[in-house]
Amino acid sequence: TTDLMDNYTVYFGRVLANSFYPVLQRAIGVGSAFEGWSPHEQDVEYRVLIPMTPPRGHSFHLELDSAEQRPVRNFRVRVQLECTCSREQEGQNMLCFLHHSEEELRGNQDPSLLDTLCTGSYLDVEKTARWFYQLVKAIWPALPQAHNWHLTLLPSTRSCQIKVTNGRESFRIEMLFGVRRDDSDIFVSSQTREAHTPSTAWPESCAVAEMKFFKHISRQAPPDSLHLKCLQFFTRLQLGFGFSTYTMKTIVMHLLNVTPVSSWHRRDFLQRLEDVSECLHLCVRAKRLNHFIVGNQRLPEDISLPPDVQRGQSYNLLHHLEQQSAAHTQAMYEYKVL
Repeated sequence: TTDLMDNYTVYFGRVLANSFYPVLQRAIGVGSAFEGWSPHEQDVEYRVLIPMTPPRGHSFHLELDSAEQRPVRNFRVRVQLECTCSREQEGQNMLCFLHHSEEELRGNQDPSLLDTLCTGSYLDVEKTARWFYQLVKAIWPALPQAHNWHLTLLPSTRSCQIKVTNGRESFRIEMLFGVRRDDSDIFVSSQTREAHTPSTAWPESCAVAEMKFFKHISRQAPPDSLHLKCLQFFTRLQLGFGFSTYTMKTIVMHLLNVTPVSSWHRRDFLQRLEDVSECLHLCVRAKRLNHFIVGNQRLPEDISLPPDVQRGQSYNLLHHLEQQSAAHTQAMYEYKVL
């Protein structure tokens, strides 16, 4: 998957070099497959996030939709035209979108990003996904993988999902796209978090920061560390119960952050499983599980967060248990069964 995405990145750069579409950066592997674990033994989906930066003559500005939308904060990506008259004077082959007439631009230059992938002044996720599908399909025949693998495009409105097969193996890859918040490891991404996410809404994503946390732990952990096996054990055990995979992942991340990595040896496996179970019990009983990234002051130094995420108040992933007594009763019952 990494080799395939690196090859795509090279061709993205060539194809889009002089265009006014978003500039696509090298893909970042995120999610369970790149963190070293998976809730499913078979049919693993590889998820990558492709950072986008503005093309020439454009800038991106992130606007928070509402501060009250925790646990999911939605942003909008406002696209603004920038003056490029100085580039024109330096002999670069580009007309300024701001200071040339529409007639001149229409006859001599491709449309701006505002006229292709935006709704109003805002970058549209669904338009971006359709454009991206066309790009992936068009570039595929030029890639080395095309000689031995077959590409199938899978339906999706907010990402690009593909399957590559060679008769013996198959891999499913979901390509998300996003815009980095400042120079941090927090992005606004195309990933869907709610049933009906507007096409101009880009949910905040901590996926890159979480992936970097697991990489940090792997560098510190002993060779026989079973922290990933603990996570796999519980995410597979809870299938069919109401506890989400993300809930179990968050609990294990909290425990990894407070328990020395030297305590995750093979000989500690049963004790760590008991710790995870007890932590789940306490969270369900208290109807509270804090998000791991937001407001966490104890993250490794190489994980960079915007100030509002680093110093913000953490939010409760189990807030629905506070609001619905029947859901809390069901969760207590399911914990006992589990």
